[in-house]
Amino acid sequence: MDNGACSYRRYLAGDDGGLAEIIREYRNGLIFYLNGFVNDVNAAEDLAEDVFVKLAVKRPRFGERSSFKTWLYAIGRNEAYQRLRRGSFTYTPLDELPETPATGDGPEDAYLRDEKRRALRRCLARLRSEYHQVLWLYYFEEFSAKEIAVIMKRSVHSVDSLLYRARNAVRSELETEGFTDETL
Repeated sequence: MDNGACSYRRYLAGDDGGLAEIIREYRNGLIFYLNGFVNDVNAAEDLAEDVFVKLAVKRPRFGERSSFKTWLYAIGRNEAYQRLRRGSFTYTPLDELPETPATGDGPEDAYLRDEKRRALRRCLARLRSEYHQVLWLYYFEEFSAKEIAVIMKRSVHSVDSLLYRARNAVRSELETEGFTDETL
């Protein structure tokens, strides 16, 4: 049993601190995941807020068939698709947001690291939505293929195939940016 499930049960029992713990624990990861759908950090923040409001107001039942994080991200995915169908987003690219300074050995290393990050963001933004989504969930959120299958409503085999194709697509995109296997 994970901590999110315990916090949610506490919230349902009347402890508002449980919801605060959930927000603190999952907010940033959920925002970055949702940004893959809408390509706008501000809209992703709004979506994440809507997910947490839904937890607070509607109090959906957590069936514990998956981890709490998987269940929460599935709710976020559904919210994103609903918003996309309504077409109610404005666009602010992630690359236009200020970068946090990188820590490293020297200015040259920091520059190269930042350049690689920007190139990866550009490449991920050019990928099909499902490729971006599966790569983000697997590498950045560290979900298993089984958990990703639940979130994306696919079979585990389908997720494995999607991961393979997404890796090849991002590798191809990075090569068009001038990166080779040695520089990655």
